[in-house]
Amino acid sequence: MKVFELSRRGFMKGVLAAGAAPLVIPSGVLYGAAAPSNRVNLASIGVGGQGSGNFGTLLQPDWIRVVAVADCFKDRRETRAKQADEKYGANVCTPYQDFREILARPDVDGVVCSTPDHWHHGVTVLAMQAGKDVYCEKPLSLSINDNKDLLETARRYGRVFQYGTQQRSSSHIRIGCELVRAGVLGKISRVEVDAPAGSAGGGSLEPAPVPEGLDYDRWLGPSRDRPYTSDRCSSSGSYFSSDTSIGFIAGWGAHPLDVMTWALGDGPDSVPVSFEGTGVFGKGLFDTCATWDVKGRFANGVEFVFKHGGDRTTFIGERGRINISRGALTADPGSLLREPLPPRRTPLRANTTGFHHTADFAQCIKTREAPCSPIEAAYHSDNISHLSLIAIKTGRKIAWNAEKQTIVGDEEAVRMMGRKIARYPYVV
Repeated sequence: MKVFELSRRGFMKGVLAAGAAPLVIPSGVLYGAAAPSNRVNLASIGVGGQGSGNFGTLLQPDWIRVVAVADCFKDRRETRAKQADEKYGANVCTPYQDFREILARPDVDGVVCSTPDHWHHGVTVLAMQAGKDVYCEKPLSLSINDNKDLLETARRYGRVFQYGTQQRSSSHIRIGCELVRAGVLGKISRVEVDAPAGSAGGGSLEPAPVPEGLDYDRWLGPSRDRPYTSDRCSSSGSYFSSDTSIGFIAGWGAHPLDVMTWALGDGPDSVPVSFEGTGVFGKGLFDTCATWDVKGRFANGVEFVFKHGGDRTTFIGERGRINISRGALTADPGSLLREPLPPRRTPLRANTTGFHHTADFAQCIKTREAPCSPIEAAYHSDNISHLSLIAIKTGRKIAWNAEKQTIVGDEEAVRMMGRKIARYPYVV
């Protein structure tokens, strides 16, 4: 199969040369906002692991149609396409080996990107350039500079973006963040964030034959050119290898850190301005940061602590503490949860679809509203993971300039804001 250049200029030049102008126009515009079916056509890119779960949520609302799936594993994409067709009772969903063929379809309104982490940036950028709205799993990308690029791309092309921090679609988490924003704790002095630890190591580094039905070169994509091993394309290989990820400090840390930034306003001030910490890295294929202990401060002097452990965000203030986790909302004293919210306020966005976080994304494709987890929020919360890891790797205190959105006073740390592996031809 011919391999195409994936650069932005090459991609768009090819599109224009082919006369495919409708590529940049979503079907909702082509056929009217109130199309007869009133359906949103989505494509699912990456349908193994987390992608399998996301795919299942897309089949639930009857106003969503999954018309295409893409995956480097033949059995995965064909199985999911068959599952969709059985759901709809017709041949509706087409499987693809190359996700870019989906982007050339004018009937696809948006894509759900659930690929391994190293493909998040490339899939999202190319999809937005092709006029598609994007739901992307966490972490946002593998570097702060790529995060900046995604933010700028979404703004440039006016795309709806939903981050895969699905806890924002949980009512108890939204209420907890509303209470913190309303000031029920009084002056906040400290925020503690816990996330599950990563892998302590392991994973085979022994080269092995590439399984039949796997497009391994495309799976590697923009990451380092590494031989296939029995564990590299597994879930653990995707989550815990530094070739394709920065580990659970971002892959799971995204959830409780996102709760923190949501409660603190979702803006530049929701990101600490100093970071220092230690961490232990795994050995073997699974070599990302396994455990970490990071401390810092916000611009207003509030302390920040980010450690491995459970899955919780705790706000400590003059009047007590509020603990927000996926499973519960608690407070000490409990009366804090019964505090009335200010009558004149702008409430945080709620997922009103009655379905999963992905449905909130699909609804916003129709309304053009900002979803529960917009790109600006994703940008700020994901940067915290990267800044924490940079502090760990350098062994120094890192200073973050919120106005300039860059590290200051440390040239090596500034260089670590970028990750330009850029394996040809998968350059975006």
